[in-house]
Amino acid sequence: METGGPKTEKSSRHGIPEYGTMGQTLYDKVFDAHVVRRLSSGQYQLFIGLHMIHEVTSPQAFEMLRDRDLKVPFPGRTVATVDHIVPTEDQSRPYKDDLAEQMMKAIEANTQQFGIRLYQPGSGKQGVVHIVAPEQGLTQPGMTVACGDSHTATHGAFGAIAFGIGTSQVRDVLATQTLSMGRLKVRRIEVNGKLGSGVYAKDVILHILRKLTAKGGVGYAYEFAGTTIEAMSMEERMTVCNMAIEGGARCGYINPDETTFAYLKGRPEAPSGAAWDKAVAWWKSVASDVDAQYADVVKYDAADIEPTVTWGISPDQSVGVNEPIPATSDFPEAERPNILEAYEYMDLSAGQSMSTVHVDVVFIGSCTNGRISDLREAARVAELHGGKVPTSVKAFVVPGSEIVKKEAEAEGLDKVFLAHGFEWREAGCSMCLAMNPDKLKGRQISASTSNRNFKGRQGSPSGRTLLVSPAMAAAAALEGKITDVRQILSKGGN
Repeated sequence: METGGPKTEKSSRHGIPEYGTMGQTLYDKVFDAHVVRRLSSGQYQLFIGLHMIHEVTSPQAFEMLRDRDLKVPFPGRTVATVDHIVPTEDQSRPYKDDLAEQMMKAIEANTQQFGIRLYQPGSGKQGVVHIVAPEQGLTQPGMTVACGDSHTATHGAFGAIAFGIGTSQVRDVLATQTLSMGRLKVRRIEVNGKLGSGVYAKDVILHILRKLTAKGGVGYAYEFAGTTIEAMSMEERMTVCNMAIEGGARCGYINPDETTFAYLKGRPEAPSGAAWDKAVAWWKSVASDVDAQYADVVKYDAADIEPTVTWGISPDQSVGVNEPIPATSDFPEAERPNILEAYEYMDLSAGQSMSTVHVDVVFIGSCTNGRISDLREAARVAELHGGKVPTSVKAFVVPGSEIVKKEAEAEGLDKVFLAHGFEWREAGCSMCLAMNPDKLKGRQISASTSNRNFKGRQGSPSGRTLLVSPAMAAAAALEGKITDVRQILSKGGN
């Protein structure tokens, strides 16, 4: 680990402490540009450029507005979709789950009353909130972004600073378009080199979490950088930033570049014409300066990253697919009770190979890995494998949005999945958090492309989750157990 040099404090035009006498990070530039004022608490009132809401964390917030007879002053800056409770098999209304139907009715009524646009099922724009906003070009560099969902850090892939917030903060943003928050330190995380065959963005972020731990980012914003990150597509960058929160960081971001601009150009909500040129000039200016100073800098070599799988009950508890599960002695003494808890809950042991672990369920989707490139790679693995999902395994693919689903079907990916024994579903969050009919049962164990492997996360209090990339998930589905996907990819010369 490398650390920055001595830092001296100075003041910006807002009276905000800044470190160093040289350049600034993107985080500092964007934060500074959105400060309304400094509060007596020492926090800052920060203007929020884009606010996204969904059906789960917004109903109470709207009720709080009604209780105080408040309006939404900037309804054009809030966008709503439905994703968490939406079923992915039968989406006919009313939903079979009465609570889900109530939530749907609530967001329909609330968005209509307060003049907020809503992307409903059947609109062609519905999907997981962190997928639909980038698809529409709503998420742009230099923005502050907030949403009542933990994985809002996803939008940092565009060079935005994006925060997950709670229901009372959803109310605050609806009512004032601002949030109160403290300033974070910035850690630069560099990954350099070319990724090997079978190694993807999901493996990169799991590797980083393993090295820095689930609490290592507390008090930080993570800036992801290096040649490996720069070579990634926007969809891969979103996967990396999506899981910054799993490392304890408040947000994670990547500096905008030509890859960012090419993704945004021509999208419905992106600037066009002369406004486009002006926007790109602004976007370039918010990138971290070459002489920016950081609270901390860490560097990793892409060559050290393997296809990765979690073995425990926290996203930082992972190994390369061919590594043994670590022993308790490999961890600091204070962490060992948690490690023993993970062994017991997962019914795994130190020294065991993950290739011995059979799976009951495979879920491909979520805001981490439900984009078109994820589905393409999973389908490629299925075709190279050539077999079918065994009857002992339930495997299903959930596109992250209606746009992703339409694109996948136009490419014939749905037919590939169906031919190899996978189920093909409608867009939604699905088994990522199981607030819908997609749930584990009993002690089932799943290979999942989502972002959390907490106890009970996928619907069963005793269910077990292994986090993997879409390619590794497809391999696990077809083999019925955790498998090194490189064995399959080698059939195609990869």
